Amino acid sequence: MNVYPRLYRDDAGATMVEYAVMLAFIAAICITLVATLGGKTFEEFSSLNSQVNGV
Repeated sequence: MNVYPRLYRDDAGATMVEYAVMLAFIAAICITLVATLGGKTFEEFSSLNSQVNGV
């Protein structure tokens, strides 16, 4: 019984790895965007709050 040809043709693991890499890449982009835009958004809302309250 030769298992090497069957293992050579089975690429389900490769597909799973590709999806995991894509998920990690998308997660890294989302984290970077939230970290970057989160601070700027907070500053804008703080500025707007100060203007509305007349402080």
